[in-house]
Amino acid sequence: MANVLWLQGGACSGNTMSFLNAQEPTVVELVVDFGVNILWHPSIGMEIGHQVTHLMQDIIAGKVQMDILVFEGSIIEGPNGTGTMNYFCERPMKDWVKELSAVAGFVVAIGDCATYGGIPAVAPNPSESTGMQFLKKQKGGFLGADFVSKGGLPVINIPGCPAHPDWISQILVAIATGRIGDVKIDDFHRPQTFFTDFVQTGCPNVSNFAQKIDGGFGKRGNGCLFYEVGCRGPMTRASCNRILWNRTSSKTRANHPCLGCTEPGFPHNDLVKGSVFKTMKYLGFIPKEVPHGESKIGYMMKAGVAKILPTNHAVMEGNK
Repeated sequence: MANVLWLQGGACSGNTMSFLNAQEPTVVELVVDFGVNILWHPSIGMEIGHQVTHLMQDIIAGKVQMDILVFEGSIIEGPNGTGTMNYFCERPMKDWVKELSAVAGFVVAIGDCATYGGIPAVAPNPSESTGMQFLKKQKGGFLGADFVSKGGLPVINIPGCPAHPDWISQILVAIATGRIGDVKIDDFHRPQTFFTDFVQTGCPNVSNFAQKIDGGFGKRGNGCLFYEVGCRGPMTRASCNRILWNRTSSKTRANHPCLGCTEPGFPHNDLVKGSVFKTMKYLGFIPKEVPHGESKIGYMMKAGVAKILPTNHAVMEGNK
């Protein structure tokens, strides 16, 4: 049995909606088959008002065991570090999180807002939002760079906007069954099981990427979306094309650009006007960012050569 408390900060509830659609395992299977006991959840919890307050007080006092603290949404520290922009049970939410994290067996941050600050942390960030243990790429966040839970791990980050439901449910299973020690985490505290390969792995447009055939938004199967419309699949670590959404599809399989939502820089370019659905470039033709492992000059040379190859023209003709 693993007791789970799920709280929300600066959130849209998108990760909750994603979690409730988990398939392997489902939320019901988490409870019935894997012994996950949800102490409380803001959307499905039965307790209300002071009942929730008393539950959290009992957890902090050691009267109720909490094996996993799940947090969704950014930690709101504003204004001026008081946290009073996000009150919960008569206290700033950040104060509850600080005390609950200190007694939790493991702490799991779900979604970009909880992991790295996400959209609420975009400058000028009036709510003073941050992630649990990161602010964008900078380690520290709300709990501090040195935070380690009672279970011996830092905050386990499951990023995404939203996070894939099975990433969430499978990590909860790993903790509940005592197998979390087998899960390696990367420098940004993401489980490598889900965040080692790039989104490009399994993308049906990968041959078009290799041959530098440019595609346009919404033109299914008619070219790669990296060079023109801002697809970040070549530099985003996530298993979206291995563990499909709803076991059916993904953004790139529907010919929608990957937004890079599992990377700590999301939203990239801080939502500067004209930066969404568009590859940012120097001098109008040199991409500011190139695929992982490529130099800008090397990529441009290969792209230039590929575009004049006979095989490239044959593929382009076949796509018409």
